[in-house]
Amino acid sequence: MIELALVLVGGYLLGSISGSLLLGRLRGVDIRTMGSGNAGGTNALRTVGWQFALGVVLIDVGKGAAAAGLLPLAAPWLSAEPLDFTTLAAAGGFTAVVGHVWPLYFRFRGGKGAGTAVGAIAVVAPWCLAPLLLVWLVTLIGTGYVGLATILAGLSLVPSMWMLGPAPLPNALAALAIALAVLLVYTHRANLARMRAGDENRFEKARLLKRR
Repeated sequence: MIELALVLVGGYLLGSISGSLLLGRLRGVDIRTMGSGNAGGTNALRTVGWQFALGVVLIDVGKGAAAAGLLPLAAPWLSAEPLDFTTLAAAGGFTAVVGHVWPLYFRFRGGKGAGTAVGAIAVVAPWCLAPLLLVWLVTLIGTGYVGLATILAGLSLVPSMWMLGPAPLPNALAALAIALAVLLVYTHRANLARMRAGDENRFEKARLLKRR
């Protein structure tokens, strides 16, 4: 099982490369001290601007895709009987999300994992992308809450994985969908608390369905 261990560790180390914190150091800012304090694309957009946020998203999505798509390719060199690609890809993708949330290189204070999760899903379960993005967009347009949109999009992974995926669904993909959904709800728990208290910020420019 050495190949699984190396993919898990490699995914975590790759995920620990935080796009916002890496680019922030080059620019002389730490967005964890700005806005919501989250080291993710949404806070980067609100506090620094769209160009900075675009770079953050590209890095965060890219590392999720790399952890799921590139790390498992080394497995045949590590074991005479390596695990199947899907299992290794799901493992690497998930630990990349964990690394993004709790990055080793930045004192375990990272983002919420959505962008990195999208990158991993694009490799291991691309059929989930369309419903995920649809749920995210509809929720954002209807409510203006980015956090709520991300939570519901994450939860949509579970039914879309089963309904649109191969039959029988590999256990690794089933586990990945559930694990990512639970993790995204957990990392957005503060957003849920603020929504209950009525203090959550809305992305008003994206909120097209407003009450008159």
